[in-house]
Amino acid sequence: MQSKSMQNDKTNQQNFVSLYDTTLRDGAQRKGLSFSLDDKVKIANLLDGFRVPYIEGGWPGSNPKDAEFFRQMRANPLKHSTVVAFGCTRKVGVRAEDDLNLRAILDAGTKAAAIVGKTWSLHVEEVLKTDLEENLKMIADSVRFLKQHGREVIFDAEHFFDSFMSAPDYAVKVAAAAVEAGADWIVLCDTNGRCMPSDVQKVVGSMINAVPARYGVHCHNDMELAVANSIAAVEAGARQVQGTINGYGERCGNANLISLMPTLKLKMGYDCVRESDLKKLTDLSRTVSEIANLNPDPCAAYVGSSAFAHKAGLHVAAVERVAHSYEHVDPSLVGNRRQVIVSELSGRGNIRMLANEVGVGVVGTEANVLAKVKEMEGNGYQFENAEGTVELLMRRAAPGYVAPFEIVDMMVVVSDRNRTGTSASAEAMVKVSVGDERFHTASEGRGPVHALDLALRKALTPSYPHIAEVRLADYTVRILDPDQATDAMTRVIIEATSGDDRWWTVGCSQNIIDASCQALADSLELYLARMAGSQNVTQNASKNGVASRDAMETLGHEDQDSCSAVKVEVA
Repeated sequence: MQSKSMQNDKTNQQNFVSLYDTTLRDGAQRKGLSFSLDDKVKIANLLDGFRVPYIEGGWPGSNPKDAEFFRQMRANPLKHSTVVAFGCTRKVGVRAEDDLNLRAILDAGTKAAAIVGKTWSLHVEEVLKTDLEENLKMIADSVRFLKQHGREVIFDAEHFFDSFMSAPDYAVKVAAAAVEAGADWIVLCDTNGRCMPSDVQKVVGSMINAVPARYGVHCHNDMELAVANSIAAVEAGARQVQGTINGYGERCGNANLISLMPTLKLKMGYDCVRESDLKKLTDLSRTVSEIANLNPDPCAAYVGSSAFAHKAGLHVAAVERVAHSYEHVDPSLVGNRRQVIVSELSGRGNIRMLANEVGVGVVGTEANVLAKVKEMEGNGYQFENAEGTVELLMRRAAPGYVAPFEIVDMMVVVSDRNRTGTSASAEAMVKVSVGDERFHTASEGRGPVHALDLALRKALTPSYPHIAEVRLADYTVRILDPDQATDAMTRVIIEATSGDDRWWTVGCSQNIIDASCQALADSLELYLARMAGSQNVTQNASKNGVASRDAMETLGHEDQDSCSAVKVEVA
């Protein structure tokens, strides 16, 4: 295990870039994002497992939650990362030792402290209402005070690039004041996110020559250039990069460490993260998204679910032969995977590659499956988010495939016996053939799809008791032509789960119940087809036996929560 001192020693190496995460402080300033204390502790431990050298935990003098976070970090120290307490320079006219903010930083008990100071004359004179010389003293006094108390000090030079562009001599004086007082890092901040990469490279290079020190960079994303600007700073000699997981932050966010880590490591050869940790990058990104209660961006670089998705037949044909022809890195290096999308734009290679992924043989039937896909998409189906139905089409095309069941008839009735509008219920009736046997069942549910689900399961359970393991996790309705009003074509996508497995199936019809029945039946048929392939499940009811009363009760009660989410969309 690498010690923290060894990590810090490595910052002197030309090929090492020290990562500094400020998700818990700057990232939390994103609109709509609020971390609980438990959230902050979870994320800190995730980052520690990732061996991020610095984790900025918050501003201990600003609120009780951050103060408690630092108390918990002292009680349960991280193994690899250095926790950093954040604050600002002393107030105007107040001695450093009397400044409550600096005292709070010391009370946090961290080995490192980050203090932000003004560098731009506009802020010094118009915001702080003081003169430029007093600002230099505030910076030097604050750095010196923290160093005297044994802290590693990171000085965040706020609005530094604005300062350098308007008055470079004063910007140099600010950095020199911090360095002479003992600052370990000088971090140049593009606080307004207005810089171009060429500007960043020029300023960082100039500062390294003017005031020799260890430099870092802190970029905001107001022009979608935070990652590019951070890379430009590293190329100019900066050896610390500050950012946040998934680019969270105020306004348009901060530099995205999830993009920076693999770029620095895989593209530029910098030592910033271990290869074994990089393989967990996608999981880190998505886990933090879940904690933050924010949806992951499917198009996020490296880690998005679509980052290595291939749809066009021409592209897939090339990837099938030479993977890197349309992939800039191997997806597995960042813990992601290739996704082959089947649609009307696909070629036979899409079918073959998807078949390989799911373990289905399609040799000789690719053209037939592809023709069916194109025909169905012309009728309103869409398979980008319903790979399960495509897999089922491939299985059905295989020689000798026998469907585990067939829906002969179905009917759903919705009634409101009390005419109150609040007690409506639905009853579904289904006739299902399984081999030579036919089952006729009915079930009541809270709604038509719920009732249909229960009735279909009841019909299949005598032959396939293990179908009770399947749960409906999501149900999405999309109206394809809303101008047709109640005569509109409707597309239904169902997400089903069993253990850790998830699959998506689609149905399409002018009748929403019919579309739902298609998607539901496909989800259950696919599950049974997979089980038959892996466990040789028979369709013979006499061999499987009849479900027990307990299993039937499970279907009648626990499965009432089977449709846990419903979404309605209009094209």
